[in-house]
Amino acid sequence: MQPVFESWTAEERTAWGSRPCVLRHRLHEQPLFSLDGLAALIDAYPKEHYSLIHMGAQGGRRFWREGELGDINGRETIDAIAGGRMWLNLRRVMLVDPRYRAVLEGIFAELDGYLPGLGAFEPSIGILISSPNAQVYYHADLPGQALWQVHGRKRLYVYPVEPPFLAPEQLEDIALYGIEVDMAYEPGFDEGAFVHELVPGEMAHWPLNAPHRIENLDCLNVSMTMEYWTDDIRRRHMLNVANGILRRHMHVAPRSRATSGPAFLAKAALQAGARRSGWLDGLRAKRRLIEFRLDRGALVPASGEKAA
Repeated sequence: MQPVFESWTAEERTAWGSRPCVLRHRLHEQPLFSLDGLAALIDAYPKEHYSLIHMGAQGGRRFWREGELGDINGRETIDAIAGGRMWLNLRRVMLVDPRYRAVLEGIFAELDGYLPGLGAFEPSIGILISSPNAQVYYHADLPGQALWQVHGRKRLYVYPVEPPFLAPEQLEDIALYGIEVDMAYEPGFDEGAFVHELVPGEMAHWPLNAPHRIENLDCLNVSMTMEYWTDDIRRRHMLNVANGILRRHMHVAPRSRATSGPAFLAKAALQAGARRSGWLDGLRAKRRLIEFRLDRGALVPASGEKAA
């Protein structure tokens, strides 16, 4: 199998995890990621593994509703997205099609060679197909992240992992409630952002938990999303859950963000108990109601009446 990455420099190895970096890849050359290949994938994609989102225009008010695919095939779906303001997220594609699992395994085999000691586990990939001028709102993620551009062009904004861009309370809320896109964004934040226009054959990676947002240019976009965990990332997640419980539900302001030592071990036990009891699952946001269906280029309300 041909290597996924074109090459790595010493500077890129040093940058991984410490600052935003952009590397070259070859995924866009593979038939699996052609529009025909993706159309065939959509044709057989199980409903529980995808999200279809209709979002607001760039520069407008925040708008977000979830839908489902109706009587429409994969090619028609891609054409409808190309003419709308939507994105289709084919989540955990490696569980649906073994060919994409092979891609994922190849990527992390290469990463292990370039980044000895990374120690990644539970890796996951998804495929994001999005409309011209669509956007992904300002948010932060808990696992390690990378974004691989396959078709089209998009502008990526990555922000520092510090106030006012990100506060510990926000990470705690994401860890507790599972909502990533409700973070407050101010246009002035862009002055402190890393900004890069991603083109096919580029992969972007950024520091853990770095807030980011995306604006598509005036073209259909296809990207592959990637996430993974390491022991350090898992410990940080456990800390965020425990500190969130202390702050939001026990009304105690956490004084430490250490991921080792006696205080951390006590917090690890606290969050583990919350998980085992099922209490934590009860806090998580429920899946949004399906508000529309995509039928051959038209957005139809789930009730069956034609959308305005």
